[in-house]
Amino acid sequence: MTAEISKATFGMTPSEYKKFKGLQRENLRDHMDDLELIFSMLGEASTTEIAISKDAQGFRQNKIAANKGGRVAGKAREDLEKKSGRKVLTRNNYLLRSKDRKN
Repeated sequence: MTAEISKATFGMTPSEYKKFKGLQRENLRDHMDDLELIFSMLGEASTTEIAISKDAQGFRQNKIAANKGGRVAGKAREDLEKKSGRKVLTRNNYLLRSKDRKN
């Protein structure tokens, strides 16, 4: 379900997101900034709320809830990007910040 939520929220699966950030074996969440984490959490919380309210049973119904929950977060992310003029998705990550501090 995580991949379904991520795809609907950010337009990419977690593995695609890790490649986007230049990560290999590292934990993706450890390398997200505040807004990325907030929208991830919004997608997850929205999915939970939808699944509970619809009494989703089984893989198929929960996958549908995951897509709907992710779309809630995706629409909110897109709205913020339009209003702020800045993208939420960023290649910045802890590894890059650590390298910058060392140089």
